[in-house]
Amino acid sequence: MTDNKNFSEKTVDPDPFVQFKNWYNEHLSYGIAIPESTTLATASADGKVSARTVLLKDYNESGFVFFTNYESRKSFQLSSNPRAALLFYWPESSRQIRIEGVTEKVPEADSELYFKTRPRESQLSSWASRQSTVIPYRQDLDDRYIYFKNKFSERSVERPHYWGGFRLHPEWFEFWQEGEFRLHDRLTYTKRNNVWVIERLAP
Repeated sequence: MTDNKNFSEKTVDPDPFVQFKNWYNEHLSYGIAIPESTTLATASADGKVSARTVLLKDYNESGFVFFTNYESRKSFQLSSNPRAALLFYWPESSRQIRIEGVTEKVPEADSELYFKTRPRESQLSSWASRQSTVIPYRQDLDDRYIYFKNKFSERSVERPHYWGGFRLHPEWFEFWQEGEFRLHDRLTYTKRNNVWVIERLAP
């Protein structure tokens, strides 16, 4: 799908956000089922690490945005330790992008705006699921969904106060491309004195 030989310090964009956009847009055009799927890694204040898949909902030079329940495990970890990492892996092109940085909650207005674009069923599930908490059985979840479906049957679904977005502000990128004989290409961007410095890593 891609020209793996045309990837070097000379061909990448000096701006990692532009380079991300170039690769990401390529994958949007491939017809991949969920190209916005990314692994989010977080850690608690005492160093307990966890990872899970989230969906990228927006990005620009200020960072990468995803939405979640603010009472989830990931949110509690980000509240105590805002440092996090994202990993995009696309086997269709033998490429991946790693991003590391610091997170913060997005403004409530942004969360409100995005929540209104979600399918009604997804809005209701935000109320029904007390994310990351133990539930006694599946029926409990289904019953809560029906309860909130009835509650909002004649009006718009409100955004739960505990649901919203996070933005990861990058400090480091790695663009990885598979090479022959496991001699992969790894180009990193590190922010130093407000300048992105490009370096190559051994595979």
